[in-house]
Amino acid sequence: MKASGTVTLPILGWLVPLLGLALVSCKEDEAPPPLPSAAPAPAPPEPTVLTIAEEDAAVDVAEDVKKTGVGGRPPNSLSTCCAALNQNAANAPEPNASYLRTAATLCAGAAAAGSAPGSVLPQIRAALKGMNMPAGCQ
Repeated sequence: MKASGTVTLPILGWLVPLLGLALVSCKEDEAPPPLPSAAPAPAPPEPTVLTIAEEDAAVDVAEDVKKTGVGGRPPNSLSTCCAALNQNAANAPEPNASYLRTAATLCAGAAAAGSAPGSVLPQIRAALKGMNMPAGCQ
């Protein structure tokens, strides 16, 4: 019992003055400076009236179609597909390049024969062995 009393007394001897020093050195916080006043809200702008100009419904649609080139016979989609396959084969690493070249050869033969794209696209997909079809073939 005597050992615990000798340890406690020096600890209390240091603890009490430190506690007193801590209480004396504490000061109250100063109040923060006042916030600047808010600027007045700007007045909302006056709403403008929108008018919708009516288009002449009597415009000849056939003239518009001729000008834009819309509505005629589309170009052979197989030729665009073959071009896309050849371009992708030039940029692809092996073995993908060989798959694309095989599909392009198949496509070129079908386009030369005048085959419909719907009958050839499944064969092209099979030649690609799971690769995505180029945008020109879809």
